[in-house]
This record gives sequence, structure tokens and C-alpha cells, in this order.
Amino acid sequence: MKNYLVLVSGLCFLFMGCHTEKKKAVAKHEPVRPVLTMVATPQSGPADSYTGTIEPRYRTDLGFRVLGRIVARDVNVGEFVKVGQRLEALDPEVLEIAVRSQKAALSNAIAQRANSESNFKRQSELMQRNIISQAAFEAAKQADEAAAAEVTRAQESLAKATEQLSYTSLTADMNGVVMGIYAETGQTVAAGQTVITIANPELREAVVDLGEEVVAALPIGAEFRITLQVIAKIETTGEVREIAPQADAATRTRRIRIALRDPDEAFRMGATITATPKVVLQDQIRVPASALLDETGETFVWVVDQENNKVHRTRVSVSSRDENGAQIEKGVQAGERLVTAGVHSLTEGQSIRWNAGALP
Repeated sequence: MKNYLVLVSGLCFLFMGCHTEKKKAVAKHEPVRPVLTMVATPQSGPADSYTGTIEPRYRTDLGFRVLGRIVARDVNVGEFVKVGQRLEALDPEVLEIAVRSQKAALSNAIAQRANSESNFKRQSELMQRNIISQAAFEAAKQADEAAAAEVTRAQESLAKATEQLSYTSLTADMNGVVMGIYAETGQTVAAGQTVITIANPELREAVVDLGEEVVAALPIGAEFRITLQVIAKIETTGEVREIAPQADAATRTRRIRIALRDPDEAFRMGATITATPKVVLQDQIRVPASALLDETGETFVWVVDQENNKVHRTRVSVSSRDENGAQIEKGVQAGERLVTAGVHSLTEGQSIRWNAGALP
């Protein structure tokens, strides 16, 4: 029996040893995963000059609040207007008739209320002397309350008609300059249709359309030198205030807006300017969005060790990011090869093959 137990124990150890060796062999021959990669290449910031125009930061599209036919236009494109100044006017005849009708209705309601009030007072006195029934008294009271409500309704209707009559005159809601007129005298316009655009000339900015590769290296707040093209010696400075989140479908450019600092009067709206970056941005590395791995509030990339073809996860600092990719400020050196697809399924030290299908 003892010899039997020794024999069984020996067979178990032998089986376990074979199983361990088999697992090691499987791990040793784990298939190498093919991946897409790219070489980290710095991108220089903008250094050229770009053409743009001067536009207002704030502009207002104005339209009538009622339907009507335009009978007067008091301003022209380029004129300065003040708050409350009339710009255009509609034919007020129909709304004037409505006002007169509501005034008549109000007068009638007031007269009816006077009669009902007098009758209710008389019925109250008779009720105190027990000459009339309770039902007659209640009817007189109800008629008086209805007449009072009718007066209130007529007053509100008159106020509404008067308000609508005032809508036939379109006035400026701010001090500014007329940028465009889209309806002329004699034209019938709908309620809400834009007929005039007014802009605030005090806050002007330069608008420039740039390519994706330039915008990628351009942060909010980047300083520019703005020069008037017709008179090159007239210049000012400004900083990037806004970058369009999407490229134009036709030109594939993105619009940036540069807020001007104390611009000369020569920088009028519509003027053509030249925008030049004051400082060339430091080189940064741009990677596609598929190369980024976000975990626990931090961002990582997989760097390929080209000596043994294994990947290592590296934390990076991102200076800017959009839907297409990001600018890497720290964590990646120029010339390193980065994985650009399947970053969520890799493991530290995993063997990969990047030759096939590798991105340059």
C-alpha cells in the first residue's frame, strides 16, 4: 500500500510539471500582434503671414415683429445710428384701424360696466329691504362682475393693439453702423425677417482663415501683429480669441478671430489686413485621436521599443486636443515610434509587429 501511494504521488508531480512546462511553452509562443504605428515628428508653429479682414465682434440682425409693407427707409449702408433712431417703417393703416376698433370696444365696455354697477347697487338696496329674491340679487351681482371683466379684457386688447402698432417702426437697439440692408421700400416682409444688420464699431477683430496644420499648432491667446494692407505702416497687435471648432466644408480651413488692442481708426470694418504671428511656436508633436489612451484622468501613448519590438505605456502632457487628434507637449521624443490603433487592447511589454501597414 505504501509503495502504491509513493507511485501515485510521483505520477502527480510528473503531471503537474508537464502541465507547467506546457503553459510556459504556450506563453513563450504567444502570437505577435501586428499594429499600426507612426513616427513622432515635431510640427513647427506658424511663421508666415496671412490675409484677413476686419469684422465687428458683435452684430445684430433686425426685423419687424409684424407682417407689413415697407413705406420708409431712413438709413443707408455705412451710416452710424444711435439707440432709438428709426431705421425703416411699415404701412400702419391696418394696425391703426385695429387700435381705433379696440378703443371703441373699451368705451362700450366701460358704459356697460356703469349700467351694471348702477343696477347692482339698486338691487343691493332692494335686497336689504327684502323686496327682491336672493336669486335676483345674485344675478345682478354676476352681471356686474362680468361687466368689470369685460372692461379689463378690452383694456388689454387695446394695449396689445397699441403695442403692435409700435412694431411698424423699426428702431436701432444700440449705437452702431449699418452693415447691410436686405429689404427696400415697397417690399412686403414677414414677421422676424431680417431687413437690416447693425454692428458695434467699437469692438473690432481680425478674421483669418487658416489651414488645419497651422491651427493645430496655434493656441488660444497666441499674439499676432496686424497690418493694414493699404497702408503698411499702420499696425496694431492682437491675440487669438476664438478658433472655429470645425473646418469649412468647401475650403477645409478653420476661421480664427483675433481681438485687436487699441486699433487705429483706419482699421475699419471690411478692411483687408495682414496677420503675422509675433512669436513662432515651439515644435510640438501631433498624434491622431486613436493613439491616445485616457485612464484615471491621465493620458498615455504606447511607445514601440524598436530593438525588441515591444510596447511600453508612456504618460504624456497634452497642450491642445480636438476631435481629430492632439498636440503632445511632453512625454514623447522626436523619432520615437507610436502605436496609432488598438491602444485599449495592448499590455505592457507585449510583442508587436509594426512593419506591415506601418504609417510613416
